[in-house]
Amino acid sequence: MPASPALSVAGVGLTIGGATILEGVDLDVASGGLVGVIGPNGAGKTTLFNTISGVMAPTAGRIRMHGKDITSMSVPARARAGLGRTFQTSSYFPRLSILENVRIAAQVSRGGNYSLFAFPGRHDDATQAAREALAEVGLLERSHLMAGDISHGDKRKLEIAVLLATDASLVLLDEPMAGVGTGDVPGLVAAIRRMHQEKGCTVLMVEHHIDVLMDLVDQVAVMVSGSIIALDEPEKIMQNELVQSAYLGTAV
Repeated sequence: MPASPALSVAGVGLTIGGATILEGVDLDVASGGLVGVIGPNGAGKTTLFNTISGVMAPTAGRIRMHGKDITSMSVPARARAGLGRTFQTSSYFPRLSILENVRIAAQVSRGGNYSLFAFPGRHDDATQAAREALAEVGLLERSHLMAGDISHGDKRKLEIAVLLATDASLVLLDEPMAGVGTGDVPGLVAAIRRMHQEKGCTVLMVEHHIDVLMDLVDQVAVMVSGSIIALDEPEKIMQNELVQSAYLGTAV
C-alpha cells in the first residue's frame, strides 16, 4: 500500500465577503518531494500557504498531513506536528544574535518557552540543534552577530536554520528569494537543497524567480485565479500551452 502524501490538499476553497479567493484546489506532495508553486500576482499562492499553515481557515475542502486531517488544527499544533513555514518578509528577533534566534525556536519546539534566562546552555539539546542548523546553512561562524545586522540573504538563511532546528518535516517557503541580492542566491539555493536532500524535508515553495525555481524543484504547480491549472515536471510545465497562455507569456 503506497504511503500517504506528506501533504494532501483536497477541494480547498476560500470565500471571503462573497469574493472567491481559492476554488477547488487539489494538490498532493509526496513525502520527500520538492514542489514549486508559480502564478501571477493575486493568483492565491500565499493564501494557499495561509490555509495549509493554519493562518486562515478554508471554507471548503480538507487538508491532510501524512494522512492526518489538520484542517481545523491550530497553528501551534501544526508546528508541533512538523509543519514549518517562512513568510514573504523575514521574521526574526533583530536584537538577538543569530544563535539566540535559532536556539529559541529549538527550545520551544522541544516543549520549552521563549525565555532567554537559561541561555547560553552550551551543551543542551536546543543549543546543539541550533548550532547544527546554522552549520547547515553556512551561518555558524557568524552566529554571534545580531540578526538585525546581517544581510537580507543571510536573514533568509536564518529562517531556514530556524526550520531545521525545529525538526520540521514539511516546510512551506514563501518567496525565499524575495529581495535577495544576486550574490546571495546561490547560498540560499544550496541551503534549500541541503534541507531537502540531506535532512529529508518535504518542501513546497512559492517563488517568482522562475529560472531558480525550475532548476531546484521536482514538480511545479501553476496557480491562476485561485485554482491550480497544472502540476507537472518543470520541463513539461514550460511546454504546456495552457500554462504559457495563462502565465508564462505574461510579465513575471
